[in-house]
Amino acid sequence: MPDDAETPVRSETDAVSGSEASRLNLLLPSGPWQRCGVVEQLPRLLEPLGIRTIRVSTGEEAEDVIETTPIHVAVVDLAMPLSPNSTDKAACGTRLLQLLRRLESPPPMVLVRPPQAVARESSRGLSQALREGAFAVVDQPYALECMLEVMRRIIRRYYSNRWPA
Repeated sequence: MPDDAETPVRSETDAVSGSEASRLNLLLPSGPWQRCGVVEQLPRLLEPLGIRTIRVSTGEEAEDVIETTPIHVAVVDLAMPLSPNSTDKAACGTRLLQLLRRLESPPPMVLVRPPQAVARESSRGLSQALREGAFAVVDQPYALECMLEVMRRIIRRYYSNRWPA
């Protein structure tokens, strides 16, 4: 297994051609901390619909992508580490939300959070995420159908039910 520090940001489409410029870019966290296989299935289902999935495994990779590539939809996983050796995961998700919100055109954001043990914490966390600009909040583990439905709602609301907009 390659060292994460040396692993480049992975895109489901490597070549950038004229048609790539019209694709919707989805930032998708992908790493060993995740508890579901959705991140492996989602790109294969979305690619034929014109959605380019840019997979990142750390907050640092996500920041690099956000600074260099237009992001149209961002999935932010609170469990994603900031760097390959980082242990402070909560700060990474909050930091990415703030970075995305400061963009000239902030993309719709889907926040993925760990399972909530207490209903009060769940409600408080949901309210805070929505105040910080999240379009949707999804609890781990989530089903593929759930993320596809969230993507459908985003396309409908932000891109007039079609892409390219």
